[in-house]
Amino acid sequence: MNKKALTETDIRTKFITPAITGPDGAKWNVMTQVREEVFFTKGRVIVRGKTVKRGEAKKADYLLDYKPKLPLAVVEAKDNNHAVGAGMPQALEYAEILDLPFAYSSNGDAFLEHDRTGTSGVVEREIPLDQFPSAEELWQRYCAAKGIKPEQISVIAQDYYDDGSGKAPRYYQLIAINRTVDAIARGENRLLLVMATGTGKTYTAFQIIWRLWKSGAKKRILFLVDRNILADQTKTNDFKPFGTAMTKVTNRTVDKSFEIYLCLYQAVTGTEEEDNIYKQFSKDFFDLVIVDECHRGSAADDARWRQVLEYFSSATQIGLTATPKETKEVSNIEYFGEPIYTYSLKQGISDGFLAPYKVVRIGLDKDLDGWRPEDGQRDKHGQLIEDREYNLRDFDRNLILEKRTAVVAAKVTEFLKATSRYSKTIIFCENIEHAERMRQAMVNANPDLAAANPNYVVRITGDNPAGKAQLDNFIDPEKTYPVIATTSQLMSTGVDAQTCKLIVLDKRIGSMTEFKQIIGRGTRINEDYNKLFFTIMDFRQATALFADPDFDGDPVQIYEPPEGGSVVPPAEDEEGNQVNEGEGGTPGPFEGGDEGDPPTRYYVDSVEVRVATERVQYLDADGKLITESLKDYSRKTVRKEFASLDDFLTVWNDAEKKQAVIEELATKGVFLDELADQVGNDLDAFDLVCHIAFDAPPLTRKERAEKVKKRNVFAKYGDQARAVLDALLQKYADSGITSVESLEILKVDPFTQHGTPVEIVKLFGGKPGYLKAIRELETELYRKAA
Repeated sequence: MNKKALTETDIRTKFITPAITGPDGAKWNVMTQVREEVFFTKGRVIVRGKTVKRGEAKKADYLLDYKPKLPLAVVEAKDNNHAVGAGMPQALEYAEILDLPFAYSSNGDAFLEHDRTGTSGVVEREIPLDQFPSAEELWQRYCAAKGIKPEQISVIAQDYYDDGSGKAPRYYQLIAINRTVDAIARGENRLLLVMATGTGKTYTAFQIIWRLWKSGAKKRILFLVDRNILADQTKTNDFKPFGTAMTKVTNRTVDKSFEIYLCLYQAVTGTEEEDNIYKQFSKDFFDLVIVDECHRGSAADDARWRQVLEYFSSATQIGLTATPKETKEVSNIEYFGEPIYTYSLKQGISDGFLAPYKVVRIGLDKDLDGWRPEDGQRDKHGQLIEDREYNLRDFDRNLILEKRTAVVAAKVTEFLKATSRYSKTIIFCENIEHAERMRQAMVNANPDLAAANPNYVVRITGDNPAGKAQLDNFIDPEKTYPVIATTSQLMSTGVDAQTCKLIVLDKRIGSMTEFKQIIGRGTRINEDYNKLFFTIMDFRQATALFADPDFDGDPVQIYEPPEGGSVVPPAEDEEGNQVNEGEGGTPGPFEGGDEGDPPTRYYVDSVEVRVATERVQYLDADGKLITESLKDYSRKTVRKEFASLDDFLTVWNDAEKKQAVIEELATKGVFLDELADQVGNDLDAFDLVCHIAFDAPPLTRKERAEKVKKRNVFAKYGDQARAVLDALLQKYADSGITSVESLEILKVDPFTQHGTPVEIVKLFGGKPGYLKAIRELETELYRKAA
């Protein structure tokens, strides 16, 4: 057997897999411990104009699990023309991402091992094929490196919950769960997990609780939330397997016969001592307390959550948050310690688990320039307007420019009409009264759909029971209505709106915590409903927070449309105080609950407002913020891949299929269809790249085809074969090189006039001859760069 002639797949099958499993599968069970070709990311969603494509997903050749969902090692394979360690850089990259202690590379001759625990004394060593370590050996080495004692193993190795449906935690959820369970088994009692909105914090918490509960390490568990809808969603969805062992504390009554308690913290705390019903439990009743969304004041010294945590101080406590909060007054890191694991919004978008987004920035003239009343000007109610300069801090708080609201509604409607009028949309407003005026403005801007269904636009705020009753329908992907929700605070957190495609910011946001939470309303992906990205329309310059170093997930696009151009692009208050709308008390109609008399508000209906600026920005495939045009971005990206035109020509001409080059460019965010819309639809992909990236004068597809015909290069073929090649040239001129490379084209006119695909291929002496003729045709098409 010539090993050098074998493919990588053959090397794996014949040499690497048998070496891993050992004689009779004694080292690693191929059915339960060895996984091959494992995709662990989804591939970043890349958005350019109307084109949406996934980038390449990361795939490990082998993942080795001690038990299901307890991975220990990654193995990267190469064919035998490579060195033993040729796969190690990739193996180490994957081991870092997947939090694995051991990484291996092999070419079928031996293994190179990298011990990431750093405790063996030898980091890298070469191992003969027949000496690959067994599962038990690697497990013992891992336990020794981590200082895991024998009595702790039963907790650390406890099975995950498995309902038999095939649902498995994503790689980052596994890391969060395994690190947390390991730490608790080793005696740690204050833990913080940071996971971006939409990445499954509640499911992660469920598996942590399940494993600790089933192992007997924790017997009574309290799961604290601050929104009623979160408690209900948790009980009926992720926590459902707990069944009769679980209860939700309601009606401020305590039943001590359960093991898993879901609790709205407002239901067990209050300003008066008799309201603090959590004290009906003994201080050591719970041995595990998990605080969901612990950034919202739970760590503040005067927060009611903090009272509960301190009361149950003997329990192990875990904080879950999407946005760690650090201010002079509040620090959940001070309380819980540094995060045991962080999975950021940026990483979630990069992995393809979270939706990227475009941002449409719209500047209104009065917002940018400010507004000052004329001398003695009164509002529509006859109030004398205080003479001063009013700006964004005032609008919809103490000065209401009614035509401003109408302009915002008109721009949102313009966007929906240009994309889809049934795209789920959340409009965030300054306060409840503003949300009601925006609802009215959206109804007036969409009279046909609002008349067809009264729930086309709904205000969902804490003081509106009818609107709150529609929240579940808004969240449900299968429910068409409501389509548009206006709100101020209520929907900024805890709303799992999987199909939300448009978020409108018409409120000032001074808090990074609230900003991330609002962005998180759109980051979930639902491919069944074609939700792969979303758009943010910003009327208040709130997206300036993208530039804040605390932000960790840049937008794919920020857009300020030109004047008169299309609007469609190719939680806390300003002081950082949480406004908890509609759960811990009913907020006032203006500021989510003002104390004392509200300030004077002026209602002005006679001042014109117009759009002054609009702009779009977007992210490139590496997550870098791009502000230039698509052409500029494409030029830079192509030049990064190919140093010169000659380099590109070499790759293009050597490619067996040009489509492969086109697809590779697409994974970098260079979408040639979108470029063609801007540069010229009659240009070939080849000319688009040469012209945009290297300033080569382009030829149209028709011009290239005519040049080939004039050279009479197919004279050696028979009449019928020449007719087929002429038809292929015409197809190229009409639709590009991709259609020519597909055998499927032989099934349509005019090729059917020459017979079936099999009969056509026979005209060239068989399939190899036909494919050779296609390559000759391509060579002639691209014989010159101009």
